[in-house]
Amino acid sequence: QVQLQESGPGLVKPSQTLSLTCTVSGGSITTNIYFWSWIRQPPGKGLEWLGAIAYSGSTYYSPSLKSRTSISRDTSKNQFTLRLTSVTPEDTAVYYCVRQAYEYDYWGQGTQVTVSL
Repeated sequence: QVQLQESGPGLVKPSQTLSLTCTVSGGSITTNIYFWSWIRQPPGKGLEWLGAIAYSGSTYYSPSLKSRTSISRDTSKNQFTLRLTSVTPEDTAVYYCVRQAYEYDYWGQGTQVTVSL
């Protein structure tokens, strides 16, 4: 059974960098066909895809956030990491890491990140 677990600070100050790590168990992040995404849901709004890292290590980003977003991985730890720079209160959301093949089939439980002084 594949499991994903997000970790990182729950509170970030405006203008700082948000960094979240997803630890994957039960499957390798380098297995062919899988993409590993970050998705968030701001309060009262829908889901927003931020970006993904493929099994090959290639990265893909939402055009609206590309200038502030980077996704990297540590294959030795089976983890991938989201960095979002220059955060504002609008970046407050529940952040999910997700596995995607033909659909989003495995989700982490989500982690609340609040951007505030």
